[in-house]
Amino acid sequence: MPLPRLKIGYLTANDPHDRRSWSGTHYYMARALQQYCGDVVPLGPIAPNGEFLHKAVRKGLRLLFGQNYLYSHTSSFARQQAAIAERRLTLHPCDIIFAPSAAGQLAYLKTSLPVVYVSDATFNQVLNYYPEFSNVLAVSRRGGEEIERAAISRADLLIYPSSWAAASARNFYGANAGKVHVVPFGANVDDLPTIDMLFNRPASDVCRLLFVGVDWVKKGGELAYETCRVLNDRGIPASLTIVGCTPPKTIIHPRVTVVPFLDKNSPSQRRALSELYVNADFFILPTRAECYGLVYCEANAFGLPAIGTDTGGVSEIVRNGENGYLLPVGAGGGDYAAAIAELYADSERYRMLREQSRAAFDTRLNWRAWGTAVSGLLNRLVA
Repeated sequence: MPLPRLKIGYLTANDPHDRRSWSGTHYYMARALQQYCGDVVPLGPIAPNGEFLHKAVRKGLRLLFGQNYLYSHTSSFARQQAAIAERRLTLHPCDIIFAPSAAGQLAYLKTSLPVVYVSDATFNQVLNYYPEFSNVLAVSRRGGEEIERAAISRADLLIYPSSWAAASARNFYGANAGKVHVVPFGANVDDLPTIDMLFNRPASDVCRLLFVGVDWVKKGGELAYETCRVLNDRGIPASLTIVGCTPPKTIIHPRVTVVPFLDKNSPSQRRALSELYVNADFFILPTRAECYGLVYCEANAFGLPAIGTDTGGVSEIVRNGENGYLLPVGAGGGDYAAAIAELYADSERYRMLREQSRAAFDTRLNWRAWGTAVSGLLNRLVA
């Protein structure tokens, strides 16, 4: 007789049905859990009363002291979130708590259920790494560390998408190595093109670069533009399509196209984004800071070699010579242009890189692989 399916309480401050939440990860992660692990019971979104006041205080402190106040990383706010989650658990009984990117909701949660904490980085790693976590008030630093440490200690199982993040949990926060696991996240895409569609398209006489990012500065947009410009200056016809943000007005070039925003909740706009991936030759994201980098996975889903930066957890996705190349943080546009030009000029090497990029997605950078691995971890935990 088959065992009953697990009831998985999906704990998050966000709406897991929104494809934009956590760059779409909540939506695809919850769907993978439902398909491979058990029945998902959404416990979010969680928005304590007075959040508007917290945001006003943050703005005021920023104006007064020129520093960031992380109200979501205070014990009072975290305790409010935990109380809401506890009330919802009484209405929706579960077998296990699954808490992705939910340190604040998890840190003070009172429950006897097994708890799984999932994150792409620890608080210590993002502190002074991401702009929004830089120049923060001392109270926010203390609060962030307290909440992260409490969440890690509270969890029975810790799952990270990269060895970079997992190492911080073990080495900085003292997490028991036996409960720390690395399982890469998958690409947040639907309606994948077939292999024939990807690899039997006609050749282009222009090297088409695709940049997808919501933050022009943090994602290295200036470097992507410089790469395109240098390629053209060196006699290699190249174009750049920028998706997800609006670059400064100084970014002007006849071969640069800007698509400011595409909403993944809209089927037609998801298809438009897919077409951009299908028609590109390289995905370029010279990111300045990145905990993981799901867009590199998405590029590989379309057989698109990813050219990016060796920072954070990106190297868990992109392996040099297999599905793309990572350059040092200090590399300039000329360095990116040289790497792309060398690959583009060698048609056989480029063809193999494209095939290997899609294979990387098919084998390890998809939600089926993630769901299968996590299913085994969850069943061992509840057993």
